[in-house]
Amino acid sequence: MKQLWFGGSIYTMEREMETVEAVLVEDGRILDTGNYADLKGQEDECMNLNGAAMYPGFVDSHLHILHQGEKLMRLDLSKARSADEMLYMLRQAAEKTPQGKWLFGDGWNENQFADKRIPSIAELDAIHSGPMLLTRVCRHMTLANTAALKAGGIDGHSAAPQGGEIGRDESGNLNGLLYDQAMNAVNDAQPKAGEDYITYLTEALDRAIRQMHSFGLTGAHTEDMDYFGPYQNPLTAFQRTIGKQRHFRVTLLRHNAVFEKMMKDKAQYNEPFIEPGPMKIFADGAFGGSTAALSSPYADNPDTSGLLIQTDEELARLVKMARDYKEAVAVHIIGDGAAEQVVGILEKYPVEPGKRDRLIHCSVLRPDLIERLKKLSVVLDLQPAFVPSDFPWVIDRLGEERLKWSYTCKSLINEGFMCAAGTDAPVEDINPLWTIYAAVERKYPEDIHDGYTPEEKITRFEAIQMYTVGSAQAICKEHERGLIKRGYVADFSIFDRDLFGGTTEDMLRARAVKTVVDGRIVFERS
Repeated sequence: MKQLWFGGSIYTMEREMETVEAVLVEDGRILDTGNYADLKGQEDECMNLNGAAMYPGFVDSHLHILHQGEKLMRLDLSKARSADEMLYMLRQAAEKTPQGKWLFGDGWNENQFADKRIPSIAELDAIHSGPMLLTRVCRHMTLANTAALKAGGIDGHSAAPQGGEIGRDESGNLNGLLYDQAMNAVNDAQPKAGEDYITYLTEALDRAIRQMHSFGLTGAHTEDMDYFGPYQNPLTAFQRTIGKQRHFRVTLLRHNAVFEKMMKDKAQYNEPFIEPGPMKIFADGAFGGSTAALSSPYADNPDTSGLLIQTDEELARLVKMARDYKEAVAVHIIGDGAAEQVVGILEKYPVEPGKRDRLIHCSVLRPDLIERLKKLSVVLDLQPAFVPSDFPWVIDRLGEERLKWSYTCKSLINEGFMCAAGTDAPVEDINPLWTIYAAVERKYPEDIHDGYTPEEKITRFEAIQMYTVGSAQAICKEHERGLIKRGYVADFSIFDRDLFGGTTEDMLRARAVKTVVDGRIVFERS
């Protein structure tokens, strides 16, 4: 059945402000675009936009869908504005949690607290006798009570693993904080087996995708294969949900811990809706816990330069493994110390033709590293929403001099890099319009200044391209996704107002009225 979409502003996103009057679709593909009069009469079904604005399908280039779904099912601590408020929320949740059962919370951020105080392990123990695990907004740091630490086999004599830290107070006692690789022991202690658990993951996934549809998202590149027990658990949840309950496109980044097993097992996907992606590797941590690896010490903590998750030898082994399977890698890089380590390895072991490596976050990139990166086949996977979230506290952490080549976006686009946009949800708000606003304004809407490092602002067209063309380039599919063009997939994000019209604040008020995947309407606002 042929559909004819018309009656609104239809942006191709191939050239700035380029529009067409109508789009003809059949079997999930765009047959033709052009003038309404030329295409009228070929359709079996008319799809009148009634003045709405249509764009190629928005795709979040980096997030954790199952964690986002869990966030929708767990205690949301992101609204807490003090340690006391956080503790109050935990007390309320504990009243509804049976003793001995796990209590989970997500999204706390001490940088939102006036005194920056993090609740103590004693305060947590007084609230709940069962295991309590509270994940910081960056997801590179958790706060656990004594029962959760005990479940993970962590006590006062435990040594931190490579790439992680176990927090202690001034007296050397455990304070409940776990950083990066040290979080694994407690995370792995949670019950993650059986049909009930897979049903739980399926529900989390369904909730997340429904939410993403409501924001106009048609797809995502997600990393979920190593946090929920054996990789078969999350993969089964994806297979049960996508293409059956929900029409959506996902690229599954495969964590290095499960990558080789998935390859040897010949894990089954469901292309083109569930697609295998590159090997995911973490090179360092995050600025929130001062675990992002810098090439020189933190300005506000000269005793540390952060953490490298992998040794040089281990990182090289992982990249070579990916190359043996003719795959690309997707590497989490926050600091320039981690970037330097990764660039050196990629120079030695380049990706094969037809593939691109993905560098995720790239929050601090020195000019010399940028010049080296230009010679590699890479896509930069950026999170513009980190700017309003991390400023102004990150200024003290990095120092004014290093800030000159930090959180860049405009400079990287001007240097000719392919750039995609993601949220790292549940770290940042999953709404793509918020990320676009953050890329364009580099501040919160209520802020009265001109934005943090305003010279790095990009245009709305550039920001939307990161969600469309950029996300397609990240998986080497820019020849069939990311544009409204003949032969491309019929994935559309349709909003009730023109995202290029009015102020950026007007743009933020836009709402998705229809989301279309493979020519099928998967969300329609009543």
